[in-house]
Amino acid sequence: MTTTVDLVPGLVTTREAIGAAYGCGTRQGIEPADEAGMVFVYSDPSAGEEYGYTFDGRADDDEFGPLYLYTGAGANGDQKPSGRNGSLLTAAEKNREIHLFVAHGKVPGGGAMQQRYIGQMVLDAVKPYEVRRAPGKDKVMRNVLVFRFRPAPGTTPAWTEADRQPAATKSSYEITDPLVAVPTPVKLPKQSGAKVKDIEQHATAETIAEIIAGQRKVLRREGELVAAFVAHLKAAGHTTHSFEFAIEGEPGKLTPDVYDATDHVLYEAKGLTTRANVRMAIGQLLDYRRHVPGKEGLRVAVLLPSAPTPDVQKLLAEQSIGLVYQTDDGFAGWPVA
Repeated sequence: MTTTVDLVPGLVTTREAIGAAYGCGTRQGIEPADEAGMVFVYSDPSAGEEYGYTFDGRADDDEFGPLYLYTGAGANGDQKPSGRNGSLLTAAEKNREIHLFVAHGKVPGGGAMQQRYIGQMVLDAVKPYEVRRAPGKDKVMRNVLVFRFRPAPGTTPAWTEADRQPAATKSSYEITDPLVAVPTPVKLPKQSGAKVKDIEQHATAETIAEIIAGQRKVLRREGELVAAFVAHLKAAGHTTHSFEFAIEGEPGKLTPDVYDATDHVLYEAKGLTTRANVRMAIGQLLDYRRHVPGKEGLRVAVLLPSAPTPDVQKLLAEQSIGLVYQTDDGFAGWPVA
């Protein structure tokens, strides 16, 4: 007789019950169930605390809605977008559903960990994961993949305030590579069980696709801009890197785009030259520069793919923020005065 588990958000169960019902493993954080067309994800923020990081948890909502972060598979060394991590990245194209669980205390009278079902998820279609720095089980710093989950259409997630990302216990920073990599975007998945009419689902998918396509284009443009600028700096003999700032009492990390260690300049890049994007960059730079080590004499600058309007240029000048933008011949405004 086959065991069945009805996947209803809020359900409390165990890995063993899920494994028996859907034919997947029970020991890893990412467990594909090939025949069932599913991938099960088990999040346990306390597991990361053992290594000194806690990326897992419900992040603040953004303009696209709710967001849950999940640290990928791999205890030591740089995590790769393959293997179990790859099963998440290829879930949509393989028509596999992603189902998220969160650790929910021990089974009464037993040692097994209970799992609370959050609901069906999809990877963010613009930016499916971010690369973060964290120690491995061997205490050596490495790159980890932090996946960005969104609720699938028709899903009401069963998360609570307790599922929020834990706040950092102290402020710290890590030196990282400049943020030049743009992950390959994933396809929008075909969802099952979405409680909307066919015509409404089609219209919604069209709207989402248009938004995602635009955001993807901007993100890629920004990544290509940063990559070109880093190459420009290196050709001039400059040393570049970036930072990850953990702020005491806050979840997540602050991640500026590029730091020119040779000239002591911090850059924030935007893929569009609009006033709104430049204003956002100004706010980010004012925040970031407070945390840069040896910040005395630090200069900050906005990096853009082309020149903004004259009034936006005046805005930056009045705030003593540099402006560097790409031209056919290189980068105007560099070096920053």
